[in-house]
Amino acid sequence: MAALFGSRVRRLRTAAGLTQAELGERTHVVSTRITQIERASGAKPTFELARTLDTVLEADSLLVDMWPYVYREAFPDWSRAFMAYSERAVSIRQYAAHVVPGLLQSKDYARAVLSLDPLLSGEHQLGERVTARLGRQERLRSPDRPELWVVLDEAVLRRPIGGHSVMRAQLCRLLEAAGKRHITVQVLPFDQGGHEAMGGSLTVLTLPDGDEVAYKEGADFGQLVEEPSDVKRYSVTYDRLRAASLPPLMSLDMIRSVMEGNHRGASVPSRSERRRVAQEQLQQSGGWRLRGGGRRHTRRRPRP
Repeated sequence: MAALFGSRVRRLRTAAGLTQAELGERTHVVSTRITQIERASGAKPTFELARTLDTVLEADSLLVDMWPYVYREAFPDWSRAFMAYSERAVSIRQYAAHVVPGLLQSKDYARAVLSLDPLLSGEHQLGERVTARLGRQERLRSPDRPELWVVLDEAVLRRPIGGHSVMRAQLCRLLEAAGKRHITVQVLPFDQGGHEAMGGSLTVLTLPDGDEVAYKEGADFGQLVEEPSDVKRYSVTYDRLRAASLPPLMSLDMIRSVMEGNHRGASVPSRSERRRVAQEQLQQSGGWRLRGGGRRHTRRRPRP
């Protein structure tokens, strides 16, 4: 894809009657950077550069549309496959063990998380990764946005990645996101003890045809699971995590408390109390009911 992108840039540049130096000047990069892009050598172009090239060369969004595929080549096959599934999913269910999921990360938090990669080559690559991560969040604002259900381990809230100011802004971002009808956030408190998903994060995707895939991730590994029987097992694991977590409203209260710095040491409601509150929430929500995929459904009102 990088080679195809480069050949398109070269063809468009030639058609425009520009030298590499002239194109570099118009896009505010050195001519050798244009050479690297056209030869698919060196660092891959950033999204900003791809967009500028597209504008200068009047490519009618061709280069912008190609850029995500160029970027994905930096990832293993299973990771690219998971990204492709995610872009089609109608329902995304995630359990996050260590950090806020990428779809809900603020820019500063994303930068702080991605900068922890020991294999990061430098500021240029970090900027590319942050741009790509934030770009994937656009799907949550699109007409075909998926239903997103996120369970956060309490450790996610407690670990101030990027410092306290960055973390506070990230918690604000969570509260804002959870206010949207298609996003649900729950917190799995420490007092629940051990569970089946310990050691890593878990995502279950529901595709338009009803099929599901799962994705397990740790600090240094990722595993895409497509075998239906295995995916079903992970789907059940996820449902158990949701059942063990605080109800959504209690979860938001806990996030606010952590953000305000006064939750440490506070008591977490018992499981029976959580069940009672969850039932009250369902009754007060005007007939809403929740089911396995995290998708909300309204009752049909009887016709007069």
